[in-house]
Amino acid sequence: MSKISVLFVCLGNICRSPTAHGVFQAMVNAQGLSDQILVDSAGTGDWHLGRAPDRRAQKHALARGYDLSDLRARLATAEDFYQFDYILAMDRDNFNNLKAIQPHNATCQLSLFLEFCRNPLYSEHQEVPDPYYGGDSGFNWVLDLVEDASAGLLEQIKAKL
Repeated sequence: MSKISVLFVCLGNICRSPTAHGVFQAMVNAQGLSDQILVDSAGTGDWHLGRAPDRRAQKHALARGYDLSDLRARLATAEDFYQFDYILAMDRDNFNNLKAIQPHNATCQLSLFLEFCRNPLYSEHQEVPDPYYGGDSGFNWVLDLVEDASAGLLEQIKAKL
């Protein structure tokens, strides 16, 4: 049985996408599905390659029980479109960056991550805002959105297993 694979993508792969990676992986693990679902994250910009997630993203994630410390930034590539079933962009700019490298014959689902939100209060938002230049509240807001969208995504994937 092949795994369903999910790639979360933001700009630098140090705030939003590793947060989504860590949250979704924790949900997958909690449901005993890690042998059926593969999770990864990447960025469309290359200036943080090999770096750990932003210390603030790690701090706020850890406060909710998500450990991001072993994740490292990498660049999204055209090859990812053949290796992943879902490629989920955090915002429209990254969605467009991904569309620009998407091979014409790729069959993965490319979409905005927040399309999977279940909470009506969150579903009006289409993009996960970049908390990098803001304060603590931005990282908490990202976690709120990511937790909800992750639960919706996992629900959809479980229906396919």
